[in-house]
Amino acid sequence: MQTANKKVVNAWAMYDWANSAYNLVITSTIFPAYFEAIAVDATKEVDGKVVSKTVTFLGRTFENSSLYNYTIAVALLIVACLSPLLSAIADYKGNKKSFMRFFLTMGSLGCSGLFFFERATLGWGLFCMILACVGFWASWVYYNSYLPEIAAPEDRDRISARGYAYGYVGSVLLQLICFVFVFTPSLVGGGEGTTIQFRICFLLVGLWWFGFGSYSLNRMPASMGADRPSAQQQLLLKGYNELRQVWQQLKKQVLLSRFLIAFFCYNMGVQTVMLVAAIYGKGELNIPTENLIGAILIIQIIAIPGAFTIAKLSNKLGNLRTLQILVALWCVGCVIGYSLPVGGVYEFYGLAVIVGFMMGGIQSLSRSTYAKLMPATKDTASYFSFYDVTEKIATVIGMFGFGYITEQTGSQRNSVLALMIFFVLGFFLLNFTRSAKTEKNALV
Repeated sequence: MQTANKKVVNAWAMYDWANSAYNLVITSTIFPAYFEAIAVDATKEVDGKVVSKTVTFLGRTFENSSLYNYTIAVALLIVACLSPLLSAIADYKGNKKSFMRFFLTMGSLGCSGLFFFERATLGWGLFCMILACVGFWASWVYYNSYLPEIAAPEDRDRISARGYAYGYVGSVLLQLICFVFVFTPSLVGGGEGTTIQFRICFLLVGLWWFGFGSYSLNRMPASMGADRPSAQQQLLLKGYNELRQVWQQLKKQVLLSRFLIAFFCYNMGVQTVMLVAAIYGKGELNIPTENLIGAILIIQIIAIPGAFTIAKLSNKLGNLRTLQILVALWCVGCVIGYSLPVGGVYEFYGLAVIVGFMMGGIQSLSRSTYAKLMPATKDTASYFSFYDVTEKIATVIGMFGFGYITEQTGSQRNSVLALMIFFVLGFFLLNFTRSAKTEKNALV
């Protein structure tokens, strides 16, 4: 196949520009800090320092950071259950753009709804968190599935990196706009003790995501399905059959199956780190909010050259070997994160540089590696739904595990160190993947 023209490739990458604002503002910077400050019913102090913040929800008292983690895990579990069947239907019908638009709308509405989340509306806030998270990750399945349709195998590493680069640039741009409101609340009628300056940022994310996402979708090509004019009934059954056929095909792909297992393990650590970084920095290390946001911005900016550098490195060393190097570096990052001193702003900045470089590379390269290993097929959404389910279940386990260890030990540091186990397993499983002798080895 040939790579699509520049207009199509840029339109595809533009969706990353649109929805990455959610990933930065809602999951990484302003919203986690806002949640950590607003979702509090009681605090525990030792030597004049706050060591625990709890909140009551549905009659149970939670560490507020753990409730945050559990909520995200529930949302990801919903995506893991829904996306395979919906993706199979989309492949059968050839309408994955419609599904993508539906989840785009859902996610942007969830972000916008957070504008009404305050201390007295915790349930509403958690509901909107789930809505936004499901919309983001479900639309991401269809977005990813376009990669093998618009890029030839030899161009997939580069184009995958371009998508992430667009996302990092777009999200940082909106983050800077949000800073104007956060640090100058009088612009939106805010003042001492108000939250409007934060909540207006959540509304902006929803509008940004919907606006640029619609622009992207309107310029992306339509997908082709296997539907026939007479086959309009029993779509769920058709979707199930489509999914089952893809699963049978996937099991025969030795290299692809092994890669998915390795991806499951190391991505459990990667996604958990990304989702808890802000809560960890704020709740465990007492990093001031402005420094915390600065560190997250460093991660986003460093991730851009990281994605392209790793793509070039993979051309010399191969995808799987390069991923092994990155996973080994993530192990080092966990040890450093565990050892960071309380209030160590500059040390936190240093870790942000390391994490940013690795994050951009490992996300981009994992996606393009999977796309390279896929067989030539029209069932791209179904294949990527398995990739997505692997990612989501891994993240659910990682988030629940992180929250549970924190509650049992009273410290998020122990949870950070425990994440290293996932990276060690991923490293050895990548080596097992490399040992597979198939015709696809030359690609990776």
